[in-house]
Amino acid sequence: MSEAIENCTHNCNTCGANCASRTSEQTSFLENLSPESSVKKVIGVVSGKGGVGKSLVTSLTACRLRAHGHRVGILDADITGPSIPNAFGIHETVGVTPDGRLLVPATTATGIELISSNMILEHETDPVIWRGPVIAGAVKQFWSETYWKDIDYMLVDMPPGTGDVPLTVFQSLPVDGVIIVTSPQELVSMIVEKAVNMAKKMNIPIIGLIENMSWLECPDCGKKIPVFGVSRIKETAEEYGIPVLAQIPVRSEITQAVDGGTVEYVEADFMDPVVEAVEKF
Repeated sequence: MSEAIENCTHNCNTCGANCASRTSEQTSFLENLSPESSVKKVIGVVSGKGGVGKSLVTSLTACRLRAHGHRVGILDADITGPSIPNAFGIHETVGVTPDGRLLVPATTATGIELISSNMILEHETDPVIWRGPVIAGAVKQFWSETYWKDIDYMLVDMPPGTGDVPLTVFQSLPVDGVIIVTSPQELVSMIVEKAVNMAKKMNIPIIGLIENMSWLECPDCGKKIPVFGVSRIKETAEEYGIPVLAQIPVRSEITQAVDGGTVEYVEADFMDPVVEAVEKF
């Protein structure tokens, strides 16, 4: 029994152990949307470690999906480190429906709906000093108690690693697939493996890999300079049988747009293969 508990994935669909967590009827942990809401596909954006640009990838993917005519929502599940609103220039607090039952997400300049913990704080610079269960509850509330109107693709920006919040998202939201974000560093293979193994244990399909900070292009000669090391993304992708969807270069205009709240106006044609993969998924 102790071995079963130690190896528990909290997903009874993939487990044959006869433990106390199992009942005669299969228990679902999925949270329902409000009757007024509609979301067709849920895509998680994950990483094995922090600092690889997961929120940037979420933002750029959302922008390109919107540019292709889709209705897009972003659920910022990185509760203690939210950065999505700032990238879109959103600084107001969250609204509510007239009856007070549901949260109303903010709408960006191009029509992307988003919600984040920054939007429920009195001041967006206030720290979120919450314990795990409270953070998990906020993620569930952002999903089930928010008015999501006719969303084609919901992107969930998750905190790094394999802790409480990613587990909550995988269990509570009907995640259709995940995009794994990484960077060109020596530990990339191990980092990707952690994210891949978690997705597999939770029975979540992997759409593909995106490498951020792949190179810096010399403004004089156009040479691609691998400032963070030579990329091994293709070898890693081949090892795990996962496609490479995009490699994002280091560009000052991208950083300036994110800092200035104008990420929607970044020219990011390099993200179009990501849109194609998501549309075909």
